[in-house]
Amino acid sequence: MTQHSDQSSHQIAFVCVQNAGRSQMAAAFAERERDRRDAADRIGIITGGTQPADHVHDIVIEAMAEVDIDISDRTPREVTPEELQAVDLVVTMGCSASDVCPATWNGENRDWGLDDPHERPIEEVREIRDEIEARVVALFDELLSETPSTE
Repeated sequence: MTQHSDQSSHQIAFVCVQNAGRSQMAAAFAERERDRRDAADRIGIITGGTQPADHVHDIVIEAMAEVDIDISDRTPREVTPEELQAVDLVVTMGCSASDVCPATWNGENRDWGLDDPHERPIEEVREIRDEIEARVVALFDELLSETPSTE
């Protein structure tokens, strides 16, 4: 990612179809990672879906609880073109950036080709969860290495 000055921040959107599994896990891990790295002033996070479900999948809530992250109070929501216009990185999972991003958007898209955890056995959901966590940590390593802290 290149369009930033030395004091800039990154705005990230995690998007999947239903916003009830992958993108919720990614956003929760990103929020935890942002807190761990004291980067609230440098990393903004949103999440949404193209066709939001009524609720976060129970199996996803269960898998996240196993790693001490409570997402039981989250509600899937539609991500808006206006929100996406304001971010510089869209991470898609199961949907295409061309389906969600405004035509005039010039940010970066990364497609994380992850399986949908809906109606999967808990063992498979754990694997998806762990893959998402690893990708989020790697993303933060990358973003924060190019965004100097203000210390």
